[in-house]
Amino acid sequence: MYAQLTYFDGPRSPELIAAAERANRERIEPAIMARPDLRDELVAAYVLRRPDGGEISVVIVEHEDTLDKAIEVIMATELLPGEDVALLPGPDRNERYEVVSTMTGGRS
Repeated sequence: MYAQLTYFDGPRSPELIAAAERANRERIEPAIMARPDLRDELVAAYVLRRPDGGEISVVIVEHEDTLDKAIEVIMATELLPGEDVALLPGPDRNERYEVVSTMTGGRS
């Protein structure tokens, strides 16, 4: 398994956060989930947010090339009506890791 951490450094304004949330919910997630080759490789995706609006997106997939394919799909999506490219500056950096150990807890 492989994990990609994508950083959006804060502070970020409420407008930037709202634009990113909309892009993720209405454009990016549907594009990824429409592709069985990506959807079936997805183990987990988390978005972590700090009080200043900074975020880290953590995506875990079965194979590293899935991350490359997902980036291609995301970059090929067209902006939705009303999306403002100025409010979607993109990540500050990405880091990729091989997952060497996992631990999950049971839910009650």
